[in-house]
Amino acid sequence: MKFFKKVAAASVLLLSAVLLTACGGKSSNGSGDYTPKKLTVQFVPSSNANTMEAKAKPLAGLLSKQLGIPVNVSVSTDYNTIVEAMGSKKVDVGFLPPDAYVLAHKQYNAKVLLQALRYNRTEPDDKTGKKLVNYYRAQILVHKGSGIKNLKQLKGKKIAVQDTTSTAGWVYPAVEMLKHGVNINKDNIKTVQVKGHDQGVLSVYNKNTDAAFVFQGARTLVTKDAPDVMKEVVPIYTTGKIPNDTITVRGDMSKKWQKKIADAFKKIVKTKKGHEIMSSVYSHEGYVNAKDSDFNSIRKYDKIAEELNK
Repeated sequence: MKFFKKVAAASVLLLSAVLLTACGGKSSNGSGDYTPKKLTVQFVPSSNANTMEAKAKPLAGLLSKQLGIPVNVSVSTDYNTIVEAMGSKKVDVGFLPPDAYVLAHKQYNAKVLLQALRYNRTEPDDKTGKKLVNYYRAQILVHKGSGIKNLKQLKGKKIAVQDTTSTAGWVYPAVEMLKHGVNINKDNIKTVQVKGHDQGVLSVYNKNTDAAFVFQGARTLVTKDAPDVMKEVVPIYTTGKIPNDTITVRGDMSKKWQKKIADAFKKIVKTKKGHEIMSSVYSHEGYVNAKDSDFNSIRKYDKIAEELNK
């Protein structure tokens, strides 16, 4: 999997914006006066999409009650699809991981409203801490019996990854490997794209791949199916801090509705039912206001990632 795929995806999104304008539609860089009559909310799959959608669907009723309009909740097929859907105004609100947000902002002027809070993770065994933080980390997992102990030993191996816009499932692990002298595109490494970090964990557990890029804590997603996963699948590397996921709206959303939507999510996550939904879907424990500059570190990593094809 080459980095040019990410560039190509961005080009497709930019072309879509041009076509929208040419056809007489407003781009998402419009006047900022969009008032939704029905709100469309979409998640990106961090685990099995069907299971995730079943968990997320009840959010529609809670949001509808807060906002006073119908709400539709769905799960996208991947990161690029939801960004494009927001750019073409088919999706109003997206639960975007940080790298996808940066792309959506660049291409369509998408507006970040909130950043998720999660409990910190500690090792061993992805234990949940007691501190709420607005960041997380990515890990590179291997099978305990593989003999792989460090990044250098990943040369010539097979790695399960997410889409190239996935911060934890591609960008941060690939960039930090590069910093340690291992180029995922030039060191005879084969990448296998899987959908969902749980599938990345299972690919290592079942020895279908030698390693996987996942967010720290992903092993907990499969403990029911693989009770011994903590013993059999272990991290050999943990990245630096990554800004947490976002709740982002399309670029022409009115400021009044931006505030209404942000306030609604803050209230919902504090209710018993709302917290249960957000915690089960994304491990979100709360939300804080966010601004675009909070994601400048992502932009720095993206720039470094361009070196992967040099």
